[in-house]
Amino acid sequence: MADFDTPLLTLVEDNWMSCSPNAAHELVSASSISSTRPSWDNYFMGIADLVSTRSTCLRRRVGAVIVMERRILCTGYNGAPSGITHCSETGCIRREMHVPSGERHELCRGVHAEQNAVIQAARYGISVLGASLYCTNQPCSICAKMIVNAGIVHVCFRQPYNDPMSLEMFSQAGLSLSIVEDEVDP
Repeated sequence: MADFDTPLLTLVEDNWMSCSPNAAHELVSASSISSTRPSWDNYFMGIADLVSTRSTCLRRRVGAVIVMERRILCTGYNGAPSGITHCSETGCIRREMHVPSGERHELCRGVHAEQNAVIQAARYGISVLGASLYCTNQPCSICAKMIVNAGIVHVCFRQPYNDPMSLEMFSQAGLSLSIVEDEVDP
């Protein structure tokens, strides 16, 4: 049986305090912890944001999460392939050549976040047929082709990308698209 007079170390507003479990519960209940929860789209987009922090690209950090029935199947971020020197060490050839965003993808050493997520699923035998993809940025047309052929049926993104061909491909393939903005469920 718990001893409710035994002091606990409790984190309250970034400070560790010693208090009883009853006092800790009261402090947490009365603290600034919000009682609202993010929508599912914002929840998975937040995870995509976190995944993007692993990116090794010098121009743009992108994260992707593939989800089925509100369960995460796999993630991916943009960067050089496994075992290949990162652009942070070699430099960015696209930047050095002043290649505009969205053009000449073949000059990039990196693999896109969406591609890495699909590749990870394939590598570990995870079907993404019928899944949703959450990505910090609108997929490019190269990624759109992979997403369509992988059988992903819904794409959510936050930042648009200047690639109208990808949107046209998604439309022709019957994929649904959502732009996710910050919101919370009531």
